[in-house]
Amino acid sequence: MAWEGETDKAIAQSLRVHVSTVERTRARYVKQGIDHGVQDRPHPSKPRKLDGFKEAFLIATACSEPPDGRTRWTLKLLADRIVSLDVVDSISYETVRSYLKKTMSSRG
Repeated sequence: MAWEGETDKAIAQSLRVHVSTVERTRARYVKQGIDHGVQDRPHPSKPRKLDGFKEAFLIATACSEPPDGRTRWTLKLLADRIVSLDVVDSISYETVRSYLKKTMSSRG
């Protein structure tokens, strides 16, 4: 599309990506050639935050009675609880959500 005279903005709109994605792709193409220009670089995986025991502890906590004054566990409450019990040094509620989602989806 660039060879046809389209602007970066028009290309981005057509491909439903951000203009900066078009700009970065063009820069990779110029520096490294077509193979690197159109393929994303590999992203190393991050180590898992919870091992089997810690994940089981999280699930058991989520299935337990919520704290006094609460009707249910929230993701933030679960994250705060496992940090306060020194199960992990830190964890975000989003990480808690992803572990629980994985567990619940595997149960059907």
